[in-house]
Amino acid sequence: MQHKNVQTYSLTGKLFLSMLSQGCSRLGQNRQAVNDLNVFPIPDGDTGDNMCLTIESGYTQASQLGGATLGEIAGAASSGMLMGARGNSGVILSRIFAGMAKGLAGLNKTNTAGFAAAMAKAVEEAYGSVAHPVEGTMLTVVRESTECAEPLKKKSMEEYVGALVQGMETSLEHTPEKLQVLADAGVVDSGGAGLLHIFYGFQDALLGISNGVSPTAPAKAQTVDFSLFDENSELTFGYCTEFLLRLQSSKVDLATFDAKEIEDYITGAGDSVVFFREGTIIKVHVHTKTPGDILSHCQKWGEFLTVKVENMTLQHHNSNLAQKPKPVKKKDYGIVTVASGAGMEEAFKTIGADFVVSGGQTMNPSVADFIAAFEKVPAKTIFVFPNNSNIIMTARQAADVYADARVVTIPTKDLGQGYVAIASLDTSSADTDSIAAAAQEIAEAVVCGMVSPASRDTVMDGIEVRKGGYIGYKGDEVLSSADTRSDAAFALCKALEAGSHDVVLVFGGAASNEEEAAALVKQLTQAYPSTEFIYTHGGQAVYDYTFILC
Repeated sequence: MQHKNVQTYSLTGKLFLSMLSQGCSRLGQNRQAVNDLNVFPIPDGDTGDNMCLTIESGYTQASQLGGATLGEIAGAASSGMLMGARGNSGVILSRIFAGMAKGLAGLNKTNTAGFAAAMAKAVEEAYGSVAHPVEGTMLTVVRESTECAEPLKKKSMEEYVGALVQGMETSLEHTPEKLQVLADAGVVDSGGAGLLHIFYGFQDALLGISNGVSPTAPAKAQTVDFSLFDENSELTFGYCTEFLLRLQSSKVDLATFDAKEIEDYITGAGDSVVFFREGTIIKVHVHTKTPGDILSHCQKWGEFLTVKVENMTLQHHNSNLAQKPKPVKKKDYGIVTVASGAGMEEAFKTIGADFVVSGGQTMNPSVADFIAAFEKVPAKTIFVFPNNSNIIMTARQAADVYADARVVTIPTKDLGQGYVAIASLDTSSADTDSIAAAAQEIAEAVVCGMVSPASRDTVMDGIEVRKGGYIGYKGDEVLSSADTRSDAAFALCKALEAGSHDVVLVFGGAASNEEEAAALVKQLTQAYPSTEFIYTHGGQAVYDYTFILC
């Protein structure tokens, strides 16, 4: 491949879209390598997958704008990443591009110094998205590289981005020195590695190098059954209406305009509202029977960049939504949680969950997945139990976006915390803050252990782990290691002092079998006769056994 010889001093929307495309491709080609940079010796690495899905969501939305300005492309990419963000790494990546979009807002194009200023905004936004920023992560990589490249902001885009890449390489190499868990595992930070691959793609685009890989597969054409809505049909569902509105300086004072004026109108005019603002672009999703009224009204503030209106009877003809809906009165409280496996999902529904988002370790749901779940729960207040530390940020971001109910995230870190907290949830006081505080207090007291196959040889917490064997652990602490999952499970229960608990719930994972599980429960019951062991085949991924000690 030949590099182009002319240096670039002007960043346009077209060029930035090309940088996003190549960033997607580079990361996509290396997603498994990023996944493999997993500090914990179980097969749960998903950072590469989460970052890929996040940036591809941003690129897909930005690519729909065609010949748009730099600010419009950056804003659309940021909006797409917001909705597609998965896992902590995906959420932080979406905030990096949100900061970049803020720095580029309103610009037709910019120079290298303008892009450098946008990178500074990206650092600020990324750090602001994390309650307790940890150095040695992708936060450090984006900050140190931006500081390293700052002296080149008056040079060409190629020189500046080249310095960014060099700064990221150096910062990434030193992440284990800042974070002991990385040093112990002998790896660099996976999120930082993913970010570096994205900026390798940025550099490729500036140098005229094409990776030859499309970041997203073309969407398949949908078959629409028009017979579902004929000349005698009544409009019962309304229209799914989505649009990007560009605020116009001829219609509003951009410096002082409060977008809440539009949000309040949209919320009053329909339901299932998703609303957010990026610079001068307003993103709206709303279900309404009168989309024309909404579109006409919103033109008082600006002009449309994109508009999509779909009759929901046709849109959902393959789902039970095509049945005639019954009026639903909103209850005071609803519950959304996250789990994988049919047995585990059913267990959560049995104890009171209104909707179970399918996901968990290696299958982190996106912001859009959570919003879709919220739409299915007719409640004024929705409690969300993520059940995984890598999903909490996504749930919170979805809660910030959703406007049709108050959404409160209870930061449960494992299935045990979520299960006990939901089973114990008492909403009789009708004091939402007190209910949430009590649920969190209960969750933090739960003891939950898991057994998983070991993906590599290592020593953790003084315990030798062998690839091909199994480990038992609580949180990030390894408590047992054995050649079989049953032996690892029995040793784990001993370490967790199962005999001091009245009841232990045992959920068998997708890889376990009934005969083996029955033998294990019998062995545990004999060893701890005062404890009742209750077995359910949960079917959950990654965790061959999950023990919840009550």
